[in-house]
Amino acid sequence: MGQQVISGGLRDWIEQLQSKGKIAFTLSQAHEAFPDLSENAVKLSLKRLSKKKRIVSIYKGYYLIVDLKYASKGILPPALYIDGFMQFLKRPYYVGLLSAAAYHGAAHQQPQEFFIITSPPALRATQRKGIKVNYISKKAINENLIEIRKTESGYLKISSPALTAIDLVQYEKRIGGMNRAATVINELAEVLKPEMFTPSLFNESSTHSIQRLGYLLEYKLGQQELADALLMKVREANLSFFRVPLKADLPVKGFFSEEKWKVIANTEIEIDE
Repeated sequence: MGQQVISGGLRDWIEQLQSKGKIAFTLSQAHEAFPDLSENAVKLSLKRLSKKKRIVSIYKGYYLIVDLKYASKGILPPALYIDGFMQFLKRPYYVGLLSAAAYHGAAHQQPQEFFIITSPPALRATQRKGIKVNYISKKAINENLIEIRKTESGYLKISSPALTAIDLVQYEKRIGGMNRAATVINELAEVLKPEMFTPSLFNESSTHSIQRLGYLLEYKLGQQELADALLMKVREANLSFFRVPLKADLPVKGFFSEEKWKVIANTEIEIDE
């Protein structure tokens, strides 16, 4: 059987998948569909189809089917395939940080990056066709703090506004620093509600991040109602605050903290309007 014939058979099979609404497939599924072909023959055919930009591999043994409307980019937007990909990896996940903030209406300075929070072990960031997907490891993922959004290819799990805000503070180094975190939280404040500050949220977050978020809301963003609500919920949960620098990797000598959030203001916060 010639290589061209094999590739044609695989191409037709991929088109059938696409006609059924599928946007991805695995190497094992390709083997099952063509049991008479050797493993090497299937891989070579998939390689040919990849060169023609009909498919793209984003992980060993996992391929995306590139729809015509995304042919110029050569890859699908991460929002379309992440849910299926994480199911393939058998990992819990949620879209977080700047990516989640954009879904909640805070699209300020949205980068060409996609942020996924998932369980350990750590996954390496991937970059295909100029689109970078960052993976951040987190020990526990609480489904109660995640929202489900419909996409054209299925569903997507996104952190709630409150979890997004806490994560922006907790992982500020991953998004460009505390100024950017504060800028995005400033936009997120429109959808943040006092009832979102729950014990579940506190269980999933570091107390230091809660302190820093409260400090930003009250003293830098002018969100007194949200800050008061957060502090009330913190007291109900019997959380203890200890002095903590606003910016963890900067010196604290010569800087002082206020008494409510016990945050040492060792850096200036500038909100990008």
